[in-house]
Amino acid sequence: MPNYASRMERVRPSAIRELLRLGDDPSITSFGGGYPDPALFPMDDLRPIFDRLLTSDHALSLQYTASNGVPLLREQIAARLTADGMPATADDVLVVSGGQQGLDLAGRLVLDPGDVVVTENPTFLGALIAFNPCEPRYAAVPVDADGMDTDVLEDVLAKHTTGARGRGDSGRVKLLYTIPDFQNPSGVTMSLERRHRLIELANRHDLLVVEDTPYRALRYEGTHQPTLKSLDTEGRVVHLGSFSKILAPGMRLGWALAAPEILAQLGLLKLAADTQCSTLNMAATSGYLAAHDIDAHIAGMCAAYRSKRDTMLETLAATFPAGVTWTRPEGGLFTWVSFSEGFDTGAFMRDHALPRARVAYVPGATFFPVDEEPRHARFSFSNSTPEQIVQGITALGQLLHEQLPG
Repeated sequence: MPNYASRMERVRPSAIRELLRLGDDPSITSFGGGYPDPALFPMDDLRPIFDRLLTSDHALSLQYTASNGVPLLREQIAARLTADGMPATADDVLVVSGGQQGLDLAGRLVLDPGDVVVTENPTFLGALIAFNPCEPRYAAVPVDADGMDTDVLEDVLAKHTTGARGRGDSGRVKLLYTIPDFQNPSGVTMSLERRHRLIELANRHDLLVVEDTPYRALRYEGTHQPTLKSLDTEGRVVHLGSFSKILAPGMRLGWALAAPEILAQLGLLKLAADTQCSTLNMAATSGYLAAHDIDAHIAGMCAAYRSKRDTMLETLAATFPAGVTWTRPEGGLFTWVSFSEGFDTGAFMRDHALPRARVAYVPGATFFPVDEEPRHARFSFSNSTPEQIVQGITALGQLLHEQLPG
C-alpha cells in the first residue's frame, strides 16, 4: 500500500455524497442534494449553440484556450459583476470549475497545517471538504436570522493570534469563509450591518475573506443586499460565483473575482490543478449569454423555486409536531429544520424515514465544523415536484408524531 500523505486523514466520504446515491432509487423521495430542477435547464436554447460549436468552422471550441478562461466569457462575467456593484474587467475574473474549485484554490492559497479557518456554524459541508486537505483547524461562529453573529466573530478573532504572515507561521486565523446570501445549510441572509462589521473585522485582523455566492441570484423576496466584495476596502475579499444554480451544474463553470495579486496566484494554482476549464462549455456559456436573456431565465427559476419553497414550508407547518422549527429562506434552495435537544436526525432517517417513509434529507451533524449537533437537518425543495414535497413531508410528519415524546 502507498504511504499516504498526512492530509489524507482529513479526506473522508461526505454525508452528502453518500446520500446523493439515493437519488438513483426512484422509490425514494430525496430532499437531500442541492440539485437544481433539471426541468428548468434551458435545453432548447443550449442545443443549437452546441450544434453550432461542433462544426469545422468552430473547431477551436475543442482546442486549448487561456488558462484563466475564454476572454469573451470573462468579459461577460465582469459585466454582470459590475452591474451587481463590483466594478470589474475581464482581467479581474478567473473562470473556475464551479464554485467548489474556487474554494479549493482559496484554501491552498493561504492555509498551512494548523492554520485557523473561521466559518459559520453550521456551514457548507463542501467547503470543509475543500479546506480539509490543507489540514486547518476551525473556529465556528453561530448564525441567526441575520447571518453570522459578528459580535461572536469579534470574540473568536480576539482569541487567536493573527501576526505577520510567513511560511510556517501556523496556528492563527488566515481565512474567513462565509455564504452571506441564503446560506447553505441554514438558508439565512447576512444583514447589511453585519456585512459592514465583517469587513471591518477582516481588515483589523488581516484575514482573507472567501465570499461564496452560488445562490445569490435566486432571491424570491426581501431586500437585495450588497456583496461583501462591493464593501471591500482593502482588496481582501475573494468573491466566488457559479453558473451551476442559474444555468446548469453539468457545465462545471464558476468564477473568482479578486484583487490582481490574489487573482494571479489563484490562476497559478488553477493552472497546476487542471490547466483550464472546458473550452467547449465556456464557449457555449458565452454563446448563451450573448444570445439569451439569462436574467429572464433566472426570474423563471425564482418563480418555480418560490412556489416549491412555499409548498414545503406550508406542509411542514401543517404536518410536523409542535416544537420543531425551520427557517424561512428569502431565496436559495434550502430550509434548516431543528428538533429538540437529544433528537438525532441521522438515526431517525436511518431507522424510520428511509425504511418506512422512503424519504431522505441531509442530517445536520456534519455541517458543524467543530462540535456536531445532530438535532438539525437540511431539507432541499429544489429538485422535487410539489406533489413529492407534500407526500414526503407529510409522511415524515406522521413518523415524527409517532417518535417524538408528547
